Amino acid sequence: MLSVRAHSIVKSLILGLAVLASAGVLAAAQNQATKSGAWSGTLVSSGCNADEAFAEVPDCYKNVPGAKMSLLDDTDRVMYELDPQESVTAHLGDSVTVRGTLDSPTIHIASVELMSIGLAVGQKAPAFSLHDEFGRVQTLDSLKGTNGTVLLFFRSADW
Repeated sequence: MLSVRAHSIVKSLILGLAVLASAGVLAAAQNQATKSGAWSGTLVSSGCNADEAFAEVPDCYKNVPGAKMSLLDDTDRVMYELDPQESVTAHLGDSVTVRGTLDSPTIHIASVELMSIGLAVGQKAPAFSLHDEFGRVQTLDSLKGTNGTVLLFFRSADW
């Protein structure tokens, strides 16, 4: 049986551990709630939900009275609110990378950059080596034609 003093020490230790654990949980929750980073997606009207925007419903890409701009991250179908709106209003329908701080569900914008796909006109393609659908190795040189080369990569839905 514990003495009164030992019982008091054990009780204080348990209470101290509980306070430390609570502080750790609160700090972790605070770190998750607000985090800096970059998020990429398409700017859409907040008048649509994520499923409508993902399905490219035309109204999601129109200025709707009373609606704000949102960022649709189509990799996980999440829509983020954006603040301030002034930095994104001219980019409705554009693919962008937004840098800032996420205070879920709002990204507080530090910067917005338009995303580009592919090479600029006149820029040369880098050397590459890939297997085609028949298992043959193709390179930039093996595909090069007399008038240049156009490559189209098609990813089917069953990949």
